[in-house]
Amino acid sequence: MKPYNNPWLYFPKPNKNAAIRLFCFPYAGGGTRIFRHWPHHLSDRIEICAIRLPGREGRLSEKPLTQLPDLVESITPNLLPYLDQPFAFFGHSLGALVCFEVAHQLRKNYGIQPFSLLASGHPAPQLPDLDPPIHQLPEPDFIREINKLNGTPKEVLQDEELMQLLIPILRADFRVLETYNYTPKPPLNCPITVFGGLNDPEANQTELAAWCQETNQSFEQYMFCGDHFFIHSAESEIFPIIERSLTLCLDKKR
Repeated sequence: MKPYNNPWLYFPKPNKNAAIRLFCFPYAGGGTRIFRHWPHHLSDRIEICAIRLPGREGRLSEKPLTQLPDLVESITPNLLPYLDQPFAFFGHSLGALVCFEVAHQLRKNYGIQPFSLLASGHPAPQLPDLDPPIHQLPEPDFIREINKLNGTPKEVLQDEELMQLLIPILRADFRVLETYNYTPKPPLNCPITVFGGLNDPEANQTELAAWCQETNQSFEQYMFCGDHFFIHSAESEIFPIIERSLTLCLDKKR
């Protein structure tokens, strides 16, 4: 049994008897708290492992990374000891991009891939980002743009002390997103399931559907009521799909 004390990883409910391990990658500014309650809504067949990035939670003293290749190079070797059983990736927004690149890094360097990739709230990686970058905006403008996404509680936005802790993390994460350079690669050999919000300004149905080009296996797309943070408002609909998708992957591999 592998130790559960890696600073990059957080297991809300360690479960050595699980059939599959689901690594969960947070959105910009997010931490492992996003996934803390997930084990209570999924069966014991699935063990949740949330990715903890530098600069947040128990890693506040560390400088956030600002380039996606650096994130991938740091995360991938830390996952290796925990890939001793079937595993899958889930990522929302920034997390979708990161887990996509980690999946390719694992295939390239170690010849292994996730059983399934679940991408949420981010256009397919091969599509150019046409939005103007915000990570270098003056603070008032940056906060205004963040507010438009409707993911940061108003009480946090109005708390100057809290925002001074959060802004460097958000700037770093948005820099990762906004400086990403897609490199064409052979499609993944695992199913891809995509989730989107019907009112998400960051990823529409067409942009999400283009994820199908990144796999040579099955592809599914699900849309939910909500904006960019539909993963919170539509949780009760998303959990059964995750459960069904991972169970199907396990059954097919038998």
